[in-house]
Formats: sequence, C-alpha cells, structure tokens
Amino acid sequence: MTRIKISVIKRFSPVDVFGHEMKSPSGKDVTVCQSFEDNQEFFVNDLEKPEDFCGWAWNDIYTDISILVFGGAENWKEPNRVYVCCTDGMRPVCFKLEKIEVD
Repeated sequence: MTRIKISVIKRFSPVDVFGHEMKSPSGKDVTVCQSFEDNQEFFVNDLEKPEDFCGWAWNDIYTDISILVFGGAENWKEPNRVYVCCTDGMRPVCFKLEKIEVD
C-alpha cells in the first residue's frame, strides 16, 4: 500500500508575497492561512483527503498526490518527493509530498 505524507513547509502572508499588508473586502487584515500550521503533517490513505485538510488546498495538490501514488514521478528532481503549493495568491501555503511504501 502507498501512503503520501504531506508536510506543511511554510505559510506566507501578503507581506511576504507583495511586500505590504492586504485588507479583505470587510476591511480586516489578511494574514497567513489559518487552516494549517508550519511543520504540520498529514497522511493520505487511498487518495482520501485527510480530515481537517483545507478543501481548496486539497484540490490544488491532488494531481501531484495522484502522480506520486501511481508512480509517475520518475522525471521529478527527487524521486518520490515533490514540493507544491496551494493557489491562494495572497497567502499561499507550501507543502512537501512524500511517497511512503507501507506493507
């Protein structure tokens, strides 16, 4: 069986991305993503979204998870490992995906 380990590498704020703060339409400051914590880990079994994993981020990284599960990552720089991020342009989150073989 193949499992995928998802590690949260870093969450970025609008200041990190744009060099200045951003406001939401309601006037609140936009901060780093609150769905994750740096260094948090999740495990994917049977291509199922881990509990409490952000649905938007899951949709963004699902293709790369599938590629790892089905062995299509031979051309990646590091076999069985890839670095990806969600597509939230104001406060992206970077992840490390690792393929783990389990007996």
